[in-house]
Amino acid sequence: MIEKLNLISEGKAKSLYETSEASELLMVYRDDTSAFDGKKKEALKGKGEINNKFNAFIMEHLSNNGVETHFLKLVEKNESLVKRLDMLPVECVVRNIATGSLCRRLGVEEGIKFEDPLFEFFLKDDDLGDPLINDNHITAFGWGTEEEIATMKEITFRINHLLCELFKEVGLILVDYKVEYGRSNGSLILGDEFTPDGCRIWDAETGESLDKDRFRKDLGDVVESYQIVAHKLGISL
Repeated sequence: MIEKLNLISEGKAKSLYETSEASELLMVYRDDTSAFDGKKKEALKGKGEINNKFNAFIMEHLSNNGVETHFLKLVEKNESLVKRLDMLPVECVVRNIATGSLCRRLGVEEGIKFEDPLFEFFLKDDDLGDPLINDNHITAFGWGTEEEIATMKEITFRINHLLCELFKEVGLILVDYKVEYGRSNGSLILGDEFTPDGCRIWDAETGESLDKDRFRKDLGDVVESYQIVAHKLGISL
């Protein structure tokens, strides 16, 4: 049994606790849901459990295909054991189709499919609205090195290839997503989570949103849509 000790951080939908092993943390997925930098909030029953199992499935798939992650194992229905990382304060975003904030920021038409995926860096800072940054910002402010920037891009594009293929096989489109990285024993590895909270997933046949956009846009059936995606991927809930 994993012993849950001190709470060390609490985000919008997850909490991290220390364990008896200094190098391992307990990641607890809550039912809390938020959008627009926390301005819109609601608890959606069952979402934490779905996200926990969804993330475990994705992390194991990536690990089996050569992407090192912090995920160790599922512990409880809404808890996972992960490696302790020194997280970089940046988010890596890949966009395969133009939608969301990109369209608002650049005034481009929604639905444009990119021949090559679009990559962006954002600073993790809710108070600032997670601003868009570039490579020079990261090195100038010491958020990461040039080598780490190159590694983040390389791994993130590899993740995109692996997951686009995985989703395509079950009739889903991976529209865009964000990932985060942390340092562990001199290496940079994938941390945080990969769930419908942090990506956009469309039904390939209908174009229906099956992700947190349903919460952002008041479309309803948020948890049910997450369940649909999990079912298509063969995730046991």
